[in-house]
Amino acid sequence: MDMMNIIYAVLVLGGLAALFGIVLAVAAKVFEVEVDERYPQIMECLAGANCGGCGYPGCGGCADAIIAGKAPVTACAPAGAEGAAKIAAIMGMEAPSGERMVAHVICNGGEASVKKYEYRGVEDCLGALKVGAGPLECAYGCLGMGSCVKACQFDAIHINEKGVAEVDPEKCTNCGACRNACPRKIITEVPASRKVHVQCANKDKGPVAMKVCKNSCIGCGMCERNCKFDAIHVVDGVAKIDYDKCKGCKICSKVCPRDAIDPISTPEEKEKFKAVLKAQAEKAKAAAEAAKAAEAAKAE
Repeated sequence: MDMMNIIYAVLVLGGLAALFGIVLAVAAKVFEVEVDERYPQIMECLAGANCGGCGYPGCGGCADAIIAGKAPVTACAPAGAEGAAKIAAIMGMEAPSGERMVAHVICNGGEASVKKYEYRGVEDCLGALKVGAGPLECAYGCLGMGSCVKACQFDAIHINEKGVAEVDPEKCTNCGACRNACPRKIITEVPASRKVHVQCANKDKGPVAMKVCKNSCIGCGMCERNCKFDAIHVVDGVAKIDYDKCKGCKICSKVCPRDAIDPISTPEEKEKFKAVLKAQAEKAKAAAEAAKAAEAAKAE
């Protein structure tokens, strides 16, 4: 009798299991959410970092936005040009063209900047700004607390020996996380192949800028006057480079009296370049005087 009860119990449980299985299978079919076949393909092309640099909730959100036409195929910066090209092919579009961009910190202050006080607190740039508007006299300088470093998932930005955030262009994916984390908004993007960059964001007048940082741009216009390609101009009191015109000759960095344009030249290099400029000026002056004398002789 006991054996029969056991057999009945097993049969009932087996029957219920089969019934529930059928119900679940039918429900799964009825309530199935169709997934665009391009979704998994695009997901494979994305970086998978879920960094949020694209502005969407994770890589899944980015893929959905690309498929819906709400985001460009280049939305995932960490995926790079190769990833964007693959996504474009999946979407039936032409591969995007253009130079790779990387993040760049517009500051060379750090130890050269004047301090209002010694900050001791949470190592966070926004937190530091809430204490007397920050420890720096310069209202545009890098605070050096590393909020951008914490935000970067690619180990591409660090605080250098001067106390200023510095980007490693080889590791940078231009995801935008560091820019979003910087409360002073002094991190921009520049072409990866270009090596000359303005290192100051201070828009104050020259005398004011000089008081707060030894390396600040003072808007003197030396860079603008000496550029042969019309690639740099003083805008709102600070030098700006037009990368479409810049040839990377580095003359602007050599004539800058404040070391506000990267690459920073040594004092010896600056003196040598000044001597070259002086010789060129003297040569031009001599040529002008000779031409003037020739005109005078003709007139006689």
